Amino acid sequence: MYAVIYEKRVCKDLDVIGVNDLRRVLDIFEELKQIPIPVKSKKLSGHAGLYRIRQGDYRVVYIVDHKLKEVKIILVRHRKDSYRYL
Repeated sequence: MYAVIYEKRVCKDLDVIGVNDLRRVLDIFEELKQIPIPVKSKKLSGHAGLYRIRQGDYRVVYIVDHKLKEVKIILVRHRKDSYRYL
């Protein structure tokens, strides 16, 4: 089982998401504890070790550290803003 760690800005990102989408995003966080790279995730090209999962109009961008068994959530943003700050 992997530990899910959040960056500070993830809390701010989650504050602006609607309730229904927020539940689904939090379900993704729980899923990442069991399976850090699920089938629906995609590796981001041009960024070493970054993955993303699509949830409706939102994207969850994260890094997996297999040695420490950690999943670090980098950001959760609307799809139009999700890659702007990487």
